[in-house]
Amino acid sequence: MFANYHTHTCRCGHAQGEDREFVEHAIAGGIKVLGFADHCPWVFDNGYVSDIRMKLSEVEGYFRSLTDLKKEYSDDIRIYIGFEAEYIPQLIEAQDRLLADYPLDYMIMGQHFNDPEYEGDYMGAPVFRESLLIQYVDRIIEGMESGRYRYVAHPDLIRYMGGDEEYEKHMTRLCEYLKVKDIPVEINLLGMAGGRHYPSDRFFSIAQKIGNKAIIGCDAHIPGALCDSAAIKRGREFADRYGLEIVESLHGLE
Repeated sequence: MFANYHTHTCRCGHAQGEDREFVEHAIAGGIKVLGFADHCPWVFDNGYVSDIRMKLSEVEGYFRSLTDLKKEYSDDIRIYIGFEAEYIPQLIEAQDRLLADYPLDYMIMGQHFNDPEYEGDYMGAPVFRESLLIQYVDRIIEGMESGRYRYVAHPDLIRYMGGDEEYEKHMTRLCEYLKVKDIPVEINLLGMAGGRHYPSDRFFSIAQKIGNKAIIGCDAHIPGALCDSAAIKRGREFADRYGLEIVESLHGLE
């Protein structure tokens, strides 16, 4: 595996391991490009503190630690500093101000929520309303159009329990958009290893029909995920099953 752009740290509250351990396991696994994309904090206007993403007070240490590791391991691996975040329009300006002075290399979109999490539905829970599926697709497209994100993490996260006709209609729209923009769909190894509802055969059958490209994302929450050759092999076999070309690196982040 040449590159992985979906790596978390313990700062998100549901990952384990020191930053250095992630780097060393990536090197051991033969990864040449390692992108950290921990869950980006939001500046909530009501003072809400999330327990599933980095705290505002941890941003400085995140960049300091990864900048130091980037220099220390420069002969062994290329490290990029990024974030995974939703596209929530009403919170974007405050997030931009938060990150403005930091050396941010990239972001990926993980649309866990369409609205602030304290008032929004989690897309990974059963979703029954077609209106939420429409909003999910609309938000992803709008977010990608903003130019903020390199690709969509687990685009099949939404666990839509409605009919196949509605699902295919709206996810076809998403896959067609991503194909036109040459944005790969992520095969998420954490979901695969955990027996989650994604990677979704229903979604990737559509991606196969549309002819999307794919990128393998470790979604590493423990260092060992970066040198799990069996998991990476399963991801490649999944792509082969649907005839999807695998993107090994992202434009501008080779």
